[in-house]
Amino acid sequence: MAEPGDVTGRGPGGTIRVGLVDDDSLVRTGLSMILGADPTIDVVGEADDGSRAVELVHRHRPDVLLMDVRMPTMDGITATRAVTALAEKPSIIMLTTFDMDEYVFTALEAGASGFLLKDTPPQQLIEAVHVVARGDATLSPAVTKRMLSHFSQANPGHAPEAHPGLGSLTERETEVLAAVGAGLSNAQIGARLFMSEATVKAHVSKIFAKLDCSNRVQIAIIAHEAGLTGTDSPSG
Repeated sequence: MAEPGDVTGRGPGGTIRVGLVDDDSLVRTGLSMILGADPTIDVVGEADDGSRAVELVHRHRPDVLLMDVRMPTMDGITATRAVTALAEKPSIIMLTTFDMDEYVFTALEAGASGFLLKDTPPQQLIEAVHVVARGDATLSPAVTKRMLSHFSQANPGHAPEAHPGLGSLTERETEVLAAVGAGLSNAQIGARLFMSEATVKAHVSKIFAKLDCSNRVQIAIIAHEAGLTGTDSPSG
């Protein structure tokens, strides 16, 4: 771990600087051990409450912040809003033991780049840190399914409909859209559709523009509404 006050930014070789915000010291220790197993990740600072998250960011300049949802004094959602209001802000992954829909929506609305459960396997957690550090967003497939289920239940009797911008997508862009709707990261989409991650990112950017969306959650809902996330999703 870097020494307190180390604010040098990314280290040699593009090391990802990570900050941990959780009121449970055992959870922070566990996360630090998991992430420390990756030589390209450096846990540079910790905070035991959301109210100290902004101070952590100012002091240690992390690239990625892992933020608990439920904490005393200031919860993770409020802390996320405070951190994302900063001029130089890290990407934020929300971590929680509670797989509850309202947390997903409010966390993403607050500016989080990802939302994962604390029982996420270590390798997936490490991958998520790399994904958001590259400017991508990540949602676990389980959370994505719950999110889409919540959307359906909130709109009873709502028949799937085509977004007006779908007609402007190429066949390949439509395949990428379906994969995003299934909760896959750019790397996973690339593996599934046999293309480079850079190419996937380019397709996603074009999808954002054509569908007038600003995040993956919005295009995931569009994919769901269009019926692209079921049997029509691309197969590996």
